[in-house]
Amino acid sequence: MKLIFSPSVMHNILKFSYFLILSLFISCGENSSKKEEKSTTEAESTVSDVVPEGKSKVILFFGDSLTAGYGLEPEEAFPALIQAQIDSLELDYTVVNAGLSGETTSGGRNRLSWVLNQKTDVFVLELGANDGLRGIPLAETRNNLETIVNAVRERNPETEIIIAGMQIPPNMGKEYTTEFRSIFPELAKEQDLHLIPFLLDGVAGNPNLNQQDGIHPTVEGHKIVAANVWEILEDVID
Repeated sequence: MKLIFSPSVMHNILKFSYFLILSLFISCGENSSKKEEKSTTEAESTVSDVVPEGKSKVILFFGDSLTAGYGLEPEEAFPALIQAQIDSLELDYTVVNAGLSGETTSGGRNRLSWVLNQKTDVFVLELGANDGLRGIPLAETRNNLETIVNAVRERNPETEIIIAGMQIPPNMGKEYTTEFRSIFPELAKEQDLHLIPFLLDGVAGNPNLNQQDGIHPTVEGHKIVAANVWEILEDVID
């Protein structure tokens, strides 16, 4: 069963200024230390929430502002939409949103230990976009993602891991952009991970589906992102 939303939002795909997108994305991730502390506290609180009684399995989304639902209410972000779909099918899973705005793979690697205190049956890894937009060395990004995967498996070898593929505009040059995009499918193949080919497929570059900053999906955009995730997640939890 596929997660389907209104096709009226799937039109007029346009290109934005890549330089503007790059600048805005980086500035969004470089908030004041007070803001970052607040976001971290909120994320920790979310992850430490007790799984509701009767829900025996956990799907944990570990990512950046895309997962966190930047600019939206928590119930409008794609992890909450996934929970709604799961509930409608009466499946025995609880979704935990461990997204943190501005997060890089290095930051994710550093905060992973307390995230893994949550029992996790399915771990959805959505990190890397901020690395690419900041020009972080590709080897470092890849190593951080691989370390996160290994840590999850070390904690619980039975955890199913899904990695979300990401793409970036060509500001860093064709070679960097191409190699960045290849990190995710290559890692999925080498580590036997489930792969979402491109998390923002059908959303990236469309002004009708992104907020005024041009990079964070709107409510309608998150519905499409949720559909992209569900296409892979459905088979995993089945």
